[in-house]
Order: sequence, then structure tokens, then C-alpha cells
Amino acid sequence: MASSPLAHSLISQLNPQSPILNRTPKTIPFNRVRFPLLSTQLKTNFIANCASTANHSNSNDDTPIELKFPAFPTVVDINQIREILPHRFPFLLVDRVIEYNPGVSAVGIKNVTINDNFFPGHFPDRPIMPGVLMVEAMAQVGGVVMLQPEVGGSRDNFVFAGVDKVRFRKPVVAGDTLVMRMTLTKLQKRFGIAKMDGKAYVGGEVVCEGEFILAMGNSMG
Repeated sequence: MASSPLAHSLISQLNPQSPILNRTPKTIPFNRVRFPLLSTQLKTNFIANCASTANHSNSNDDTPIELKFPAFPTVVDINQIREILPHRFPFLLVDRVIEYNPGVSAVGIKNVTINDNFFPGHFPDRPIMPGVLMVEAMAQVGGVVMLQPEVGGSRDNFVFAGVDKVRFRKPVVAGDTLVMRMTLTKLQKRFGIAKMDGKAYVGGEVVCEGEFILAMGNSMG
């Protein structure tokens, strides 16, 4: 029986003498073989191992965390602040001054605690320090600069007169330490007007900033 063309083709392909069966397999170098999934896994494991190694190398410091961070310095303590500022509970919002450059700038801190009187209402389920109180605290640090003999201010006629370009960058919550820097940029003694730049930080990140106007003497009269 004569074989069909299709059968003949199949038989010829199975013939040991067929060029197809006698063709030498092409060798592919291993380093040219691509395994996408394996490559991704190796890369992931490599990154994880590097991170683990880095963490391990940084873990050689056995100092307890409570001993790693020094306390803020005290340049002006709370008793001295009370002698400078007229504010009292619950509106005295500066606990300590940690840097003071007479007549130029001051850095003060406010320890934000869950016992602050504004937290029961702002807000009961998420204790966030009101932005207006951050601005008030910063103005009080400005008052520490202005109500000094070097500047000539008096607590009897110190007024927070205005604020401009205020921006709130991040929320301040119970447990934070608010660090506020106020810098005098312009002083018009004749008119009793001072302009200051203010920035407030938590953990080194700006949470609030603005331009402040403080008035002294009879400028508000």
C-alpha cells in the first residue's frame, strides 16, 4: 500500500538518517539563560539580606534607648518664663527656653501631654493640638525675645498683633515635644512694632510656620 504524503513526511522525520534527528543540539551558555521569576526572587532575597546585614551592623550599640537621647538644655526655666510672660494656666504654652540670643531669637519647647486642657474637646478620639494654640505658643516664644531689657519691651504692654502666611504641615499630638524658633526680622522701636519669623518642629520636621507681628507700648492704643 502506498503511503500518503503525510505519512511519508512523518516517517522521514523519524528516520535515523533524517537531517532533523542528526542535527546537533545548539548549546546555550548558562549565563544567557533567563529565569524571570528566579531572577526576581534572587533580587528580593539579596535586598532583604542586605537590609538584614545593615540592621545587624547597627545593632552593635547595646546602649538602652532611654540613655541614647540627651535632655534639652535649660537656658530659661519655667520660673524665669513666668517672670517674663504675663500668661498663666491654662494659657502659658512655653515650658522651657533652650536657646536665647538676646534681642535676636529664642527657641522654646512645649511638652504636649494628654493632660492639656484642650484635648478633651479637640478631639475626644484623636488628641490633636489646635493650630491656633501652636501659633499662640510660638508668639509666646517671640514674647520671650521681645520682653527683654535688650529690646526694651514690657509685659504690661506686650500684645500679639498679627500673623501672616501661616502653614500647618503636620498634626501635633499628645506625647510630642513642640520645638519653636522665633527670629526677629524687623524692629521699629518708634512705632513699637516687631516682625518675627517663626517655625515649629516635632522630631526635626516643620509642623507650623508663619510671620508674626508683635506690638509694644502705645502702638495699639
